[in-house]
Amino acid sequence: MEIDKDKVRKQEDLDEPAPMDQVGQRVEAEMKLIEGKAKEQVAHGLQDEKLEREANRLKEEGERELKSVNDSEAEKKNS
Repeated sequence: MEIDKDKVRKQEDLDEPAPMDQVGQRVEAEMKLIEGKAKEQVAHGLQDEKLEREANRLKEEGERELKSVNDSEAEKKNS
């Protein structure tokens, strides 16, 4: 039995990121959240407002990226 090359769908043809890339995006977003939370705790302890702002920025960025990844995965499942 031969594989019909015309019926094979490649990742490039589907115009979507590879599952491995999606996992990487999720991990990066979750790490930003964790780093932001850790910096926030340190900022509270040191009473450092600049560090606290940076922590909040990191947390918000991580949350946005994680939401984007989740939305992308949900959209992929629904199609």
